[in-house]
Amino acid sequence: MAVAPLSAWPWENLGFYKYLLYGPLVGKFVYSRMQEESPDETWCLHILIISIFRGIIYLLWNVYSNMLFLTRNRRIIQKGIDFKQIDTEWDWDNFIILQALMASMAYYMFPCFENLPLWNTKGFIALLILHVTVTEPLYYFLHRHFHKNHSLFTNYHSLHHSSPVPQATTAGNATFLEHLVFSTVTAVPILGASVMGYASTSMIYAYVFVFDCLRCLGHCNAEIIPHKLFKTLPFLRYLLYTPTYHSLHHTEMDTNLCLFMPLFDALGNTLNSKSWQLHEKITSASGNKGRVPDFVFLAHVVDVTSSMHIPCFLRSMASLPFETRLFLLPCWPIAFVFMLMLWAWSKTFLVSFYYLRGRLHQTWAVPRYGFQYFLPFARDGINKQIEEAILRADRIGVKVISLAALNKNESLNGGGILFVNKHPNLRVRVVHGNTLTAAVILNEIPKDIKEVFLTGATSKLGRAIALYLCQRKVRVMMLTLSAERFQNIQQEAPVECQNYLVQVTKYQAAQNCKTWIVGKWITPREQSWAPSGTHFHQFVVPPILHFRRDCTYGDLAAMRLPDDVEGLGSCEYTMERGVVHACHAGGVVHSLEGWSHHEVGALDVDKIDLVWNAAIKHGIRPVSSL
Repeated sequence: MAVAPLSAWPWENLGFYKYLLYGPLVGKFVYSRMQEESPDETWCLHILIISIFRGIIYLLWNVYSNMLFLTRNRRIIQKGIDFKQIDTEWDWDNFIILQALMASMAYYMFPCFENLPLWNTKGFIALLILHVTVTEPLYYFLHRHFHKNHSLFTNYHSLHHSSPVPQATTAGNATFLEHLVFSTVTAVPILGASVMGYASTSMIYAYVFVFDCLRCLGHCNAEIIPHKLFKTLPFLRYLLYTPTYHSLHHTEMDTNLCLFMPLFDALGNTLNSKSWQLHEKITSASGNKGRVPDFVFLAHVVDVTSSMHIPCFLRSMASLPFETRLFLLPCWPIAFVFMLMLWAWSKTFLVSFYYLRGRLHQTWAVPRYGFQYFLPFARDGINKQIEEAILRADRIGVKVISLAALNKNESLNGGGILFVNKHPNLRVRVVHGNTLTAAVILNEIPKDIKEVFLTGATSKLGRAIALYLCQRKVRVMMLTLSAERFQNIQQEAPVECQNYLVQVTKYQAAQNCKTWIVGKWITPREQSWAPSGTHFHQFVVPPILHFRRDCTYGDLAAMRLPDDVEGLGSCEYTMERGVVHACHAGGVVHSLEGWSHHEVGALDVDKIDLVWNAAIKHGIRPVSSL
């Protein structure tokens, strides 16, 4: 398919190396500082500083837009931001590079940019006049032409409108020609004031930063301007647009075409008649609770580094499986301070959401980190946070709440049974989801296996796996030092299957077994007892180290959500896109099936196949089958 001229960015194949285009500016400034006789090249530094702060402005607005615990009741378009939109907007900052290069050319072309004063009041006045009388009407005319001309819209402007949910980064998502044209138009006030001799450094900084903030405001998808302001000062509605106003442009594209001033839409007869009413409706309803989720996955933070892997920090990074990224290490102290703030003041908050078959699924996070679950003095506080989240879900009408990871720890709350016993009249179904976790692990084990070695056998999952396998006539070597616990599990098995459960106390006993199921963390030394060719299945967090090159390692139990999931745009910890932990999927199955029982405490071995078949029926597939 032919690409329209100037629709592609010249550096689109450079990837991350596109930032080397700033190299000449850096080099020129450094050289000027090193050579005493070299002319002052401070302008290079100003362009670099402006470019950096522009990127920060857009990212901060994106952070705000995705702080769902702040914006959920003021969101304009209720859809979620999916992976497709995130990928489309990945290079949103191309326009900042372009405008830095254009600014460099302007410096050489127009001597008026040399030796600018810090402040000149006349420059701000000239800037404002030129913006209102030249940039605003010219932008409106060109923008309208990009919409009315089928070829221009299809080949150039449609990319900007391909994002269903406006975000600050959406403002930068456009073709090269479009940004080239609009950058020229928006540069008129700065250039005009400079040619007049009124320019100043502060004028340039102020115009660029205010311009970017207004662009981000229009694309943030969260209404922050109170409608009462326009009722008190009605003329302001024609001088300043709102997020609602511009969102209507993205949903009804031939209306609300202005840059920042609706006055020009009024003059051009393109002002959407619903603009003010919708604005008032959204701001008036901001105090309401909004739509009640059908399903909630109650997660927690793993550690300080992974706390940055959330949509409200860096949306693009959250759309990829978590891994430690070196460029984020400077942010670690900030993340650490936030951990202390969450520990001291925060309560459970909304992190992300998606839709599945018309049902709203949300992820809430308990403001606690993994290590805190092992602090004896912190346990009561954590249980209180979980309990309050469950009661809140029950109060607002959530149907199912699924406990993630350590939120259902056996020693913490008995796998959720503490809350169900304490509040017997709960309408919300509390689910640990481990039945599906067990099913995933068991279905990964080949049907012809005759013997397995199991660690963590006395846990909820370990017990259920052992009982299920012995009923399949599989010999299960259970590593446990407690004879009493082993006997309790053995007695739960049918009499004819009890001999298939074997207690072992040392790893050496498994040196001829090639199927290890790891439910308790094992060291590289303990792994060394496994024979070559062993496969390590695991349900332990964190996963064991991949120490043996002559062995294979399974991932944590996980399932892929159905293809018709909507608005999913973040990865669940280390999982691939569209894949969630099996306990999350177990809660989803519970919700889709409409089951009325709680799934807490010990696993019901007889329900493992039932839950597995229900998951498959709903299109929730094991990752290993893909």
